Amino acid sequence: MVEESFKSVFDKFKFQFFRKIFESVRERDGSLSAMEAFSLEIIELLDAPTIGEFADFLNISQSNATYKVNSLMRKGYLERQNSETDRREYHLVLSEKFHNYMSLLTSYEDTVLGRIQARFTPEELEVFDRMMTTISDELMPECDVLAGSKKKD
Repeated sequence: MVEESFKSVFDKFKFQFFRKIFESVRERDGSLSAMEAFSLEIIELLDAPTIGEFADFLNISQSNATYKVNSLMRKGYLERQNSETDRREYHLVLSEKFHNYMSLLTSYEDTVLGRIQARFTPEELEVFDRMMTTISDELMPECDVLAGSKKKD
């Protein structure tokens, strides 16, 4: 039962996310391809990575990552920011254009979270929060880079 419930919730989030991605992807100049949209999502989750960190995470060559980054910069979704510790290095920073775009995609998460908070008691929400924190912090170690463990400047 837990397996089916978990998979059902996870699949519904993915389903809604993919629907929103493909609704927002249009075949015109300056629009994002689905792959570019996913690349931006990864850059957001990596929290201002270098091109090398982005390439390493995706297990692609640095030149391939640079090509993707340059395309996203030309379209205005991404900017480079010099590292404070090493001026030869720069980090990938998401632009205001990206944040406007993302607000379309995260609205469903906000909707579901609002429904959860309205439906359950404070005690149930506390247990749910503890369970979600445990799942994130302890049961998904391969995703630690997403949990803020990435070293920052």
